[in-house]
Amino acid sequence: MIFTGNGYSSEWPIEAAQRGLPNLNTTPLAIEAFKGEKCKKALTLMKVFSEEECDAVAESMYENYNSTLNIEAETMVAMVATGFTPAFAKDLAIYKDAPALAGDRARLYSEVLVEAEKLKGLMKNVPNGLALESKYLCDMVKPQMAVLREKADAAEQLMETSLYPYPTYQTMVYDHHF
Repeated sequence: MIFTGNGYSSEWPIEAAQRGLPNLNTTPLAIEAFKGEKCKKALTLMKVFSEEECDAVAESMYENYNSTLNIEAETMVAMVATGFTPAFAKDLAIYKDAPALAGDRARLYSEVLVEAEKLKGLMKNVPNGLALESKYLCDMVKPQMAVLREKADAAEQLMETSLYPYPTYQTMVYDHHF
């Protein structure tokens, strides 16, 4: 089958359904399909893998996915605790004599901290078992990471530049050109 369209577009799930194709739009769904009888049968008949190798590859994919997301989530929580929180305090201190000039800083900085605590709480409840963990990380943790990321990006736009604890996108993408 040749497909030259955009598999990430909103039209793709409709097109996939019309073609009778699954739309495995998350890593846990794709791994589960890889573990499926139909896939195993195809791979073993073509002598690509044995059944045991199919299971081992699936286990490796789960471990890689879960490890990566665990590291990313824990890193986000640590970045907020050790970098953003002190920078927020320093930035707000600039406005202690003129709080009206601080704008939405206090609200937004608090929102970042709240969302980081939510992520931290989710990470304490990760279930055992590779498949269960991957589904939980995908369905619960990743969306919370996106919310936290959105709040942190908004905070970046308000914070006094010299206080920002990490390189900004502007710095990483453009500053080396000048």
